[in-house]
Amino acid sequence: MGRVSSRTRVRRIRPGSTDSRADTLAVEEPLEIRIAGESLAVTMRTPGSDIELTHGFLLTEGIISGADDISVIRYCDGVDDQGRNTYNVLDVAMRDQQSIPETATRNFYATSSCGVCGKASLDAVRLKSDHRPADDRCTVEVGTLTGLPEQLRNAQKTFDLTGGVHGAALFRTDGTLLVAREDVGRHNAVDKVIGWAVQERLLPLRETILMVSSRASFELAQKAVMAGIPILAAVSAPSSLAVDLGNETDLTVIGFLRGESMNVYSGGHRVLE
Repeated sequence: MGRVSSRTRVRRIRPGSTDSRADTLAVEEPLEIRIAGESLAVTMRTPGSDIELTHGFLLTEGIISGADDISVIRYCDGVDDQGRNTYNVLDVAMRDQQSIPETATRNFYATSSCGVCGKASLDAVRLKSDHRPADDRCTVEVGTLTGLPEQLRNAQKTFDLTGGVHGAALFRTDGTLLVAREDVGRHNAVDKVIGWAVQERLLPLRETILMVSSRASFELAQKAVMAGIPILAAVSAPSSLAVDLGNETDLTVIGFLRGESMNVYSGGHRVLE
């Protein structure tokens, strides 16, 4: 469908020298998600895995509870000035149109940096989950956790080309990699991972770890809770709201997972030394 990277020329300035060279950029394009022809959301994303992204977005927004709620997702109109399909518009047909929740009538715009921009209030993003991390008594060894960032980094092929995308991956608690995805938006990368799991009918995602190459925001913590993921790990810092949600739901939130060290902010009973 769409490209994940593009080439451009840049003027590179270094101490004592200036030259012109080719550079590779991560592609950022809008994806409009519609339900029964009505626009629901526009998110700025890196093209690729759009069907997964849509499944994950609808699940983590509380609009669906699983793949069986969807009849079909198809690309529809959305053409460029030369009449070619941009593959930037997806229409979702629900199996039961009467089951579409009120939230599906709320249009909002999500930038690549923040998926909750446009939502009216924090109350709107504290969604009810069908799955409870507190029900998952899994544990993970410290040695397993320290190996996850390298596995995620090795899976980031677009980052190798551009240096401009986030990565997200889903692991079993024994360190087995299930799936990894990339996107200019960290929330989109997570939605792609969760959407893969929705399509594979793996929910709730018990005994799993969501590893992200970014900070652990409230939004990413919420997405983990909505999918029943018990452990969220990030190479950078969590936000205060992410930790608050972790304490409320018994989600294990781990930050600064680098080398042999990490900080465990909530749900510490799952981390075994």
